[in-house]
Amino acid sequence: MKTWILLISIFCIQATVFGQQQPSTKEKAKKQTPIKKPVLKTTLGIFSDSTKVPVEQVKAVLGTSLKVTDNNNNPLTVTYYQFLYRRRAVREDEKTGKVIPTTSIASDYFTTTPLPEKWVKIIREDLISGEELYFFDVIAKDKNGTPFYAPNLKIITQ
Repeated sequence: MKTWILLISIFCIQATVFGQQQPSTKEKAKKQTPIKKPVLKTTLGIFSDSTKVPVEQVKAVLGTSLKVTDNNNNPLTVTYYQFLYRRRAVREDEKTGKVIPTTSIASDYFTTTPLPEKWVKIIREDLISGEELYFFDVIAKDKNGTPFYAPNLKIITQ
């Protein structure tokens, strides 16, 4: 008889404990309201979207911070981006010795903005018409720390 009482007591305790479990992560995810992605804009200086800009203006804004804002002009914090500098170059044809126009790229990823001074200095010295500066895979966080992909920014010099 004591054994039955003990078993029933254990069963009641287990039922109580398991009945009060926290909801699973799947249940929590279902209950959370989805985050609405804001309309974002990426800018460097006064330039946004893909645009053609005179070389001197590009040199002037090159050392400024990359900025991401939402449609209400609220700033987001840029936490990551990749940058590509496509420059005009030449190569020599080994058979004929003729110089052939081509392009070369310099690219890296960054977690702070503006670009490092070393990059800015080299690009300012070498930048000519027809070259591209491309900011892509831009990730920015809102004031709540929610990360979002921001639009790419391509600047072509003229």
